[in-house]
Amino acid sequence: MISKNRIRFIHALSQKKQRIENNRFIIEGEKMVNEAILWIPSYIETIYATSEFEITSENPTIVTEEISVKELKEISTLTTPNKALAVCRIPDNNPIDSPLIICLDGVQDPGNMGTILRLADWFGIKDVVCSKNTVDCYNPKVLQATMGAIFRVNVHYEDLTEFLSTTELPVFGALLDGENIFENKYERKGILVLGNEGNGISEEIKKYVQKAITIPRFGEAESLNVATAGAIILGAFYR
Repeated sequence: MISKNRIRFIHALSQKKQRIENNRFIIEGEKMVNEAILWIPSYIETIYATSEFEITSENPTIVTEEISVKELKEISTLTTPNKALAVCRIPDNNPIDSPLIICLDGVQDPGNMGTILRLADWFGIKDVVCSKNTVDCYNPKVLQATMGAIFRVNVHYEDLTEFLSTTELPVFGALLDGENIFENKYERKGILVLGNEGNGISEEIKKYVQKAITIPRFGEAESLNVATAGAIILGAFYR
């Protein structure tokens, strides 16, 4: 049985402040927990799972505590809990050394953040650098949207003015008045800046954009979702 103190602790990890103070986060669902066992086994503290949970890659060092479906509902943040929940330590980040880096300036929506991390994983981009006001990558909704990509992509929270002013890589910015990405070819080298859902790239960060790029519009839509725009632009870099 899970103690009331442990239940309170797990619930608290849904809050950013508590995740930072405890250096812990939670992941939920059979797929996500198995992804964690595969990619970050040394950071898993405890797995709480029902008898239906199937581990796809055994690791004798991981502690698994069997719980009832009712207990899983008590600790879960999901409307429909899925067999397992794990408490993990936040992994240490490696140094930033990718030739192509995604940079997020104030992205707020957890779904967008999670999708962008999946894009990074799909295109083999190892580093995503975020402004301090970008949504926390260990937010439960972000984690669900990453579908496991969070375990393979390093997410860094930095002062973007300092980061962009000291980099030697070319800085690209997704802007409405940039050059047409379909009429140009790009090396897979540089920093791609994607901005806030409502306001785009901030004026402060625009100062560091060396090349503005845009997706040409053929219809009447006012704008594109930031994650969708990121997917199209990355496709242009990798074509």
